[in-house]
Amino acid sequence: MSLAVLYSRAQTGVQAPLVTVEVHLANGLPALSIVGLPETAVRESKDRVRSALLHSGFEFPARRITVNLAPADLPKQGGRYDLAIALGILAASGQVPGEALDHYEFVAELALGGALRPVCGALPAALATTSQGRQLVCARENGAEAALAGSDRVRLAGHLLEVCEQLRNPDRLPCPGHPADPQPPDHPDLSDVRGQHQARRALEISAAGNHSLLLIGPPGTGKTLLASRLPGLLPPLDEQEALETATVRSISAGRFDVRHWRLRPFRTPHHTASAAALVGGGSNPRPGEISLAHHGVLFLDEFPEFKRHVLEVLREPLETGSIIVSRASGQAEFPARFQLVAAMNPCPCGYQGDPDGACRCTPEQVQRYRSRISGPLLDRIDIQVQVPRISWEQLNGADGESSAQVRTRVSSARRCQQARGQLNAGIPLNRMDCICRLSTPDKALLQKAAQRFRLSPRAVHRILRVARTIADLDQKDDIQAPHLQEAISYRGFDSGP
Repeated sequence: MSLAVLYSRAQTGVQAPLVTVEVHLANGLPALSIVGLPETAVRESKDRVRSALLHSGFEFPARRITVNLAPADLPKQGGRYDLAIALGILAASGQVPGEALDHYEFVAELALGGALRPVCGALPAALATTSQGRQLVCARENGAEAALAGSDRVRLAGHLLEVCEQLRNPDRLPCPGHPADPQPPDHPDLSDVRGQHQARRALEISAAGNHSLLLIGPPGTGKTLLASRLPGLLPPLDEQEALETATVRSISAGRFDVRHWRLRPFRTPHHTASAAALVGGGSNPRPGEISLAHHGVLFLDEFPEFKRHVLEVLREPLETGSIIVSRASGQAEFPARFQLVAAMNPCPCGYQGDPDGACRCTPEQVQRYRSRISGPLLDRIDIQVQVPRISWEQLNGADGESSAQVRTRVSSARRCQQARGQLNAGIPLNRMDCICRLSTPDKALLQKAAQRFRLSPRAVHRILRVARTIADLDQKDDIQAPHLQEAISYRGFDSGP
């Protein structure tokens, strides 16, 4: 047999497309060439493979070896094809049986001595392999995350020799154990926040409807404290959501801990982050902060201190829930259905409107500071709430409700929304009239508010979605006047300083 065909998996965004590895031995001057759009790390695999075969006691054929990675127009990166290439050479030269290759897919890098090394993206590869009815062979270090796709469809090996023995005698390689129980969430509790009743209420509404939130207030009033409590108000991830977030973490080198796979992400990038760090990028695109916050919270502190062009990249993902990173070699799509929470001061010095602070900013300085956040981006933030300085009596007052108490109401409101098909923040326009019905007086109230605050149609729709969430928290079938009035009160920042 001079031709061997076996299977591996590439990595494109969160997808793991099938790669057919074809190895052909022919007469001629000894050489090994790899075709099929390989990048540098893939081309270098011929040296790793040669050394691994020789150190494992196999013969490296002194023939002309051609390795084709199909489809030829799909870019191939990394050392994930090493194991498949090595086994293809062994099968084509008759050193291992090739009959069983159709039942497996191979994703692992080879050390020079033949040991298997882990690769990024083992979870999406395992999910794709399972859907095809094959078994994935990978390094032991990838076993915990690959097991999330189904432990009975994954085989773990530590060395090339172990994989060869599996081909001769099936069921020699072990399956990973069942995924370990995830660590219980350890989120800060909302009861730590004293006072700030309006901000606490806004946080509850934001959690119930998955709404974006902007906190505006002087330094030290608890904006960051409030934002860090939001994950504790959200219900646990269901299995599908947990798999989606785990898949994104799996393709991010050095970021995935299986013990946290069911925890909602809480990402807090620094305001010096670049646009690529936020949305993802690189020659081999990696997910950015908005994708790592998928089904979780993205907290941007010191909101106006981010560069304006960095903030502008948030506009499309806030609407679509995904981001497409385009490069000359192709495109990669990453999920990005995150909940945005931002915090900012009301002015450059931070003390505008604070009775205990003397603001020294001129109206022009305040306008320039706030204009760092564009109108279209501000339009997409559902709830904008002031966080004033609290009094000494409030600071030493009784504790407020705990996260568990608020989470009960949030979960109940979310169940109502899920029965309608989606959370309120994602209500499509063609269902607005059905889900967010208003009485004639309430329509007049909303029209008056839109004219007074010069609100765009998008902002009006977001007011309706927030009002629907408030009604769900009150367990009301229809939006009533108090719900609409409260939702309108959260758009005061739109009118400017």
